[in-house]
Formats: sequence, structure tokens, C-alpha cells
Amino acid sequence: MTDVMTPTTAAANDDGHTVDVAALGELLLGNWADVRRTARALAGDPELHKVEGLSHTEHRQRAFKQLGILVQKEAVHRAFPSRLGGSDDHGGNVAGFEELVIADPSVQIKAGVQWGLFGSAVMHLGSTEHQDKWLPGIMSLDIPGCFAMTEIGHGSDVASIATTATYDPASEEFVINTPFRAAWKEFIGNAAVDGLAAVVFAQLITRGVNHGVHAFYVELRDPATKEFRPGIDGLDDNIKGGLNGIDNGRLCFTNVRIPRTNLLNRYGDVTADGTYSSPIASPGRRFFTMLGTLVQGRVSLNGAAVAASKVALKIAIQYATERRQFNAASDTEEVVLMDYQRHQRRLLPLLATTYAASFAHEQLLVKFDGVFSGAHDSDEDRQDLETLAAALKSMTTWHALDTLQECREACGGAGFMVENRFTSLRADLDIYATFEGDNTVLLQLVAKRLLADYSKEFRNLDFGVLARFVVGQAADITLNKTGLRQVAQFVADSGSAQKSAKVLKDEETQHELLAGRVQSMVAEVAAALKEAAKLPKDKGAEIFNAHQDELIEAARAHAELLQWEAFTEALHRVDDAGTKRVLTRLRDLFGLGLIEKHLDWYLMNGRISMQRARTLGPYINRLLAKLRPHALDLVDAFGYGPEHLRATIATGIERERQDEARDYYRKKRASSDGPVDEKVLIQKAKASAKK
Repeated sequence: MTDVMTPTTAAANDDGHTVDVAALGELLLGNWADVRRTARALAGDPELHKVEGLSHTEHRQRAFKQLGILVQKEAVHRAFPSRLGGSDDHGGNVAGFEELVIADPSVQIKAGVQWGLFGSAVMHLGSTEHQDKWLPGIMSLDIPGCFAMTEIGHGSDVASIATTATYDPASEEFVINTPFRAAWKEFIGNAAVDGLAAVVFAQLITRGVNHGVHAFYVELRDPATKEFRPGIDGLDDNIKGGLNGIDNGRLCFTNVRIPRTNLLNRYGDVTADGTYSSPIASPGRRFFTMLGTLVQGRVSLNGAAVAASKVALKIAIQYATERRQFNAASDTEEVVLMDYQRHQRRLLPLLATTYAASFAHEQLLVKFDGVFSGAHDSDEDRQDLETLAAALKSMTTWHALDTLQECREACGGAGFMVENRFTSLRADLDIYATFEGDNTVLLQLVAKRLLADYSKEFRNLDFGVLARFVVGQAADITLNKTGLRQVAQFVADSGSAQKSAKVLKDEETQHELLAGRVQSMVAEVAAALKEAAKLPKDKGAEIFNAHQDELIEAARAHAELLQWEAFTEALHRVDDAGTKRVLTRLRDLFGLGLIEKHLDWYLMNGRISMQRARTLGPYINRLLAKLRPHALDLVDAFGYGPEHLRATIATGIERERQDEARDYYRKKRASSDGPVDEKVLIQKAKASAKK
């Protein structure tokens, strides 16, 4: 802060509208409200909380014990089959799992490795016999396990992993090998210490044919000695940048033999004589179907990132309404940080995005539950789920990191203290941007789906329809590029900034601008890549690479549109007039913030006039001022209590300090014994000189 900042008090902008915090909290809890409440109560238990300052060895031991507590509390088995003690509740399982991040992200991710990856792989990729054999031990934590997919040499390129599982018909065994150093399994949770078994992903080879990546159940360690079994070796990743309660490590295999029946064979099987069969004929479709069954990792990371953003904003905004700095508006009273416009600009747009991300996540969770419950489980549903999870996981995990950093800075030195959570949470969540798929790679997956959908629209159209589309595109380009749209906007607004602002806050206008950007970006990339498929592979790849950045930006734009639409749909379910008015402003802040963020694109493509562009910033500032009186209500609706926040600056201690200071100076000013301010003497001297 600087002493030239001009404050805008909350009282000055209070328009009488109120937020029904309880009702808004219920809306945010979503379809699995009771599960979330139960999970939050558990996350408030000190036994599950992160203890700062532990060595990584101590943190690992604590995290493993905490998994035992989750088993005792029956907190992690909702998605497993009811015949084995679960409840077949896939959406509720993820909803509850996400809340663990507020206790300790290491516990959340370690639980995710054990039950969300290792256990889910056995459940979704294996047979009923596999489930009955291994899931009880996995659920009870008698079989701590690993999900051994990632290799140091290929990362997100799972299809190209080099580990092999070659079938030997003579012994009816698969022989697993790590052919070279870059094929070591890397960053594997539970691999360094705790894992007794692993689901290992490898290229299945039988009768001289490579049938692609499949999953195998492999025993890693002797349960009695905890020593690696013959042929298995590993290394400890030791201290990481965060999540040090998880014992990540590396694994390699040298002629490790496992029974033929350890192949998790739902999507591909090998008979005793080595004959391969699969219910899915296409190798590519088979591969993506297998990986699609494991999408819940991305879904849960998305939700955990939303939860972390909510906690950070609650702490930062609570502090900003109590901390006072500089007396620009008064000779005696300092101003609370939240009354400064720049502070509002720092935190309230992040709050708006968090609301959008929260509502979008709920839609993702409903989609996920529909697919995994079988209620909506077509190929198209699974593809939609994959695309939605990839888009939202990328945007929300990046947003969480940005939010934690901005909240840290907005709280000054206090924000840097570990006791106030920001630095620790940010360190732990840093890996979320590349965990379960690098965000940039995931956005490329989204972009490819957008291109596929775009091309599908025109694949079977006759010449006449296509010609009309081309003419329409040409007309649209003419309208945008020549400035006719800008002229039309200016005429419609009659040069009035007030009319321009009124149009921009219109729901249909925001949607048209956001959706139009996606459509235009996809159409332009599709046109540029149209001939690539007809060229030799290297030339086609060259053209694709030349437009990769545009592809990823189109995917970003699509994800932003999805969040805006989710926010708007949730808004339409709000009945209370005051809450609806405040939430509408918050949604407008999100939507107009996106347009402001991409204003260069809108101007260069003629989608917005200079008149409207000039009104955008001032109108956003007015929205911030109107939202300021409701900032605390909006973060209180998140429903997190002191046991979840665990931040000193969110306990009310800052208000006590500020009140004590104000009382001290008030008494001093009223006392005749206090020293006189030199500036007061100078002013008096100047006044006397004038006389």
C-alpha cells in the first residue's frame, strides 16, 4: 500500500441488499451436501491436520497413520462395491475426498493413491475375481499400494511407456522388464516405503505382437520384511517441493514374473496359450477407454483446488476487513485494506472465479457420477467427461496457485508466515498443475476434441449447405474485420459510456462475446489445419506444431466459457432477491473480467468497439465497490470454520490489535500530557504568519 491510495468504504456502497449466507452455502455444497458436511467434520479433526516443521520421514509416518484413521471412520470406501463394504456412490466419494485437502494435502493425495488410483484400477480394470481377491485388503489398508504408470522418459505420453510385460506360455506367466533407465517408473506415491503391491502399466506383448498398454497387479515387497521382492528395485525421491507426507519413489523391474491371472483383464485378456482378445477391437479406442476409467483423479484434483482457493480467500478477505493501513481518508482513522480499490481488484476477481470454478466442478461431478454409476455411460458421455475433466482440472489448479500467491501477498508479511497456511498450501498444491496430466497437455486434448466436434458438423454436409456456411463465415469476417460491428455498437450506444456499460452487463451479450471467441478461434485453427491430414506425417506434424499455441488458447477460452455458463446456471436457481443481485454482480465480475483479460483479441477481431472497451475497466471498478460490502458474506458461505482455516490472522486477532491501537491513540489525543505532532506545530506557525 502507498499513502496516495484512495479508499472506498464499504458503507458508502451498501445498497441495502443482503446475502442469505445459509442458503448460498447450501447451493455451494451441491448434490452431495451431507457427504461434504461429514467430510468437513472429519477434516476438522486435529488428528488429520498437517503438523508444520516435521521432517519428511516424520511426516510420512504421520500420513500413513492418518490413512488408518480414514479407514476407521469409513471415509474412503464410498465408491467401492456394496458387496465388499462400499456404497457404490462415485460422486459422493469424490465430493468427500476433496475436503481432505483442508486437513493436509499429503493425506488427501496419499489417500488418492491408495483408493482413488491403486484401488480404482483394480476395481475398474479388473474382473470380479480380481476385486474379490484384492479389494478387501486395499480397502482395509492391509495392502498399501502404488499406481505405477508414469515413466521418467515419457511423463504424460502414457501410450509410449517402455516397460514391457511379455507373456511366457510355457510358465503361463508375464515377465515384466524395465528396458532402460528412462523407463523407470517415477514419482510413484507409496513406492519409497509403504507400497506392498502396485498396479503396473506396461506394453503387453504376446506371440510377438505388442497389444499396447495394459495394467498388471504386481507384488512389490514381502509384507513381513518390507524388502523388495526379487527382480524389483527402487529409489526414494526423498524431499520434494511439497506433499512430503507421501513417500514418492522410483521402481524398475528385471525379469519379474507374475501369474497370467494378474493381468487386469476387463479390456484385454490372454489365454493360457498366449492368444490375446479384447471386447474393443480398436487399439486406440481400447487405450483411451482404459485410461478413461481412471478420470476420477482429475475430477478430484479439480475439486480439491476449488476447496483450497476457498480457504485462502476466506483467510485473506477476513484479514483485509480487519487490517488497517494509512489514513488517507482521515487525519486520525486508518483505513481497512478491503476498502482500497486496488485490494478489491486483487481479491474479488479471484473470488468470482472461485465461485465459477465451484459451480463448474459440481457439474463435472454430476457428469462423473452419471458415467460411473451407469446412469449415463455411453461412449459420448465418457468422451464428454474426459474433455470436461481435462478442461476444468487445468484451469482450476492454475487458479488455485494464483489465488494462494495473491492472497499471500495481499496479507503482507503475515501471509508469509507458515502459521497462516498460504505458503504451505501453495507448496503442496504446486504439483497439481502437472499431476494426473500436465495442464498444457490436457488443454491440447480439449482442443483436439473441439476440432473433432467442429469437423463432425460438416463431414456429411452437401455442397449447398457448406457453401452457405462459407458465405456466412465470410460475412462474419467482413463485419468484424472492417469495423462495421464496431460502428454498429457505437451507433447503438449513441456514444454513451452509460449505455455501453449497460450492454456489457447484459447476460446475453457476455455469453455472445465469450462463446463467439471460442467459435472463432476453433474455426480459424480448423481452417489452418484442414490440409494437414493429407500431407506426409512430418509435414502434418509441422503444421500442427505451428498452430499449437492457438489450439491451447482456444481450449482455455472453451474452459472459461464452461465456467461462466455453470455460474449462470447456478444463478438461475437462486430465489432470494438480495442473494441473486449480489451473485449476479459477482458473475458479471467474472464474465467482464474475462473480456477485459482478452480485450486485445476482441479489439483486433472487431468484436467490441473502442467505446465499449473504454467503459469496461471503470464498470468493473464500480462492480467491485458494490461487492465490497458483501465480501465477508460471500466467503462465509463457503462454510469453513476455524478448525478448517487454522490461520492466526483469521481468528479475529488482527481486529483486537487494531482496536487496541485505535483506543491508544484516541486516549493520547484526548490527553493533555501527550507529545504534540511536529506537523501540527508547523501548521499553527503558518496560520499565525498569515495573520
